[in-house]
Amino acid sequence: MNKGLKRELTAIVGEDRATDEPLDLAACSFAGEQRPELALYPISTDEVSRILKVAHREEIPVTARGSADNSGRGTVAIPGGLVLVFSSMNKILEIDADNRTAILQPGVMNYDFRMEVEKSGLMYPPDPDSWETATMGGTVGANAGGLRTLKYGVTTDYLLGLTLVLANGDILKTGGRAIKNVTGYDLTRLMCGSQGTLGLVTEIIVRLIPKPKAVCAIRADFRAPGDSADAVAEMIAQGVIPAGLELMDKAVLRAVEAETHVGLATDVGAMLLIEVDGDPATLEIQVKKIEKILQEKNAAGIVRVDKPEDTDKLLNAGRSAFRAIDGIRPKPIIEDLTVAVSNLPAMVRELERISEEHKIQIGVLAFGGRGALRPVIFLEERDKDEQARIEAVIEDIYRAATEPGGAGPPPDTALFRGKADDVALTLTRRIKQGLDPKGILNPGRFV
Repeated sequence: MNKGLKRELTAIVGEDRATDEPLDLAACSFAGEQRPELALYPISTDEVSRILKVAHREEIPVTARGSADNSGRGTVAIPGGLVLVFSSMNKILEIDADNRTAILQPGVMNYDFRMEVEKSGLMYPPDPDSWETATMGGTVGANAGGLRTLKYGVTTDYLLGLTLVLANGDILKTGGRAIKNVTGYDLTRLMCGSQGTLGLVTEIIVRLIPKPKAVCAIRADFRAPGDSADAVAEMIAQGVIPAGLELMDKAVLRAVEAETHVGLATDVGAMLLIEVDGDPATLEIQVKKIEKILQEKNAAGIVRVDKPEDTDKLLNAGRSAFRAIDGIRPKPIIEDLTVAVSNLPAMVRELERISEEHKIQIGVLAFGGRGALRPVIFLEERDKDEQARIEAVIEDIYRAATEPGGAGPPPDTALFRGKADDVALTLTRRIKQGLDPKGILNPGRFV
């Protein structure tokens, strides 16, 4: 990127919202290496459009960035590229309590938005693990869910419309305020979860729901991870749908307790963290069913928390799991699987077997009921022998995952690993080619 091109791009936003300082650019790279060449901070759809027209003309790689929690490295820029940081587009434009909708910019923090919505007696359910630091644009890009996914779903279930800028600078509006909007292809859902590879989000329309009248949390300790997985499967089999259901084994528990200091038991085999909400009467019925199942599945201890401040503290500990694991050094490897709930106990026990066979510790983090299973491979050394054993562990995990009745990588992970169905992979490439023929938007993701 020559100086003239940098000046042209900088002129669009102004010098106070552009930087090519090495330290600033290092923050947009992985481990401070392979830095982009310029970072811009747009404040409007028009600015983003003008920037992308130049980038498209010059074939400059563009990476969108919010708060850059970046647990999936989805916003790490590539060398020689351009970064658009959306932190300045952080306004909640409207909360329409009567029609239960809201319009906001992508730089709004998920936590701030949820707190503002609750002032109107409403709720925006998606709460990713990075809910305090994630931007709403980031949650759209990742189709984030979180602890409440089991009952309430993920971002796309609340997304009504988007304003996006395509790779060539064209401005696209999808969906709208109406709850039912079924004319033509559902471009809103296509864009949700695309991680900035098809277009850059500049405005978001979401639907809201009434806030539950009562909430409580249940912590259940187990001697063995397999028993906790049995309890998850039994709850779903009996039609018990809590708002949140998270499983952590001992290794993950210890990391979370070290991070949060909320008093979690670290000498047990596993813990289930359960959130229950609804009307007070129905909540009590649900809690009794859950406690009965936990007892039948050999829970070593059951603790119910009702005070709002204590409930929040416990649930926030669960949300901090990824952050807690990420803080361990050397950094562990987190794999990504999906699993039918009925097969969760078998897969958890298979992970224990693989861990014992290879003499490498594998932690377990699972979001029960929605099929997300995260094996956490803890690195003890950094040498060639250790690396070879880790590669063997990963191979065994995915072999077990793809066996009949086993788990499997979710579609995005399958694409990353080249394990997607050929038809799906071909179609994905055609969509990318159609919307971004020069491949400038977040290159290297998915395909």
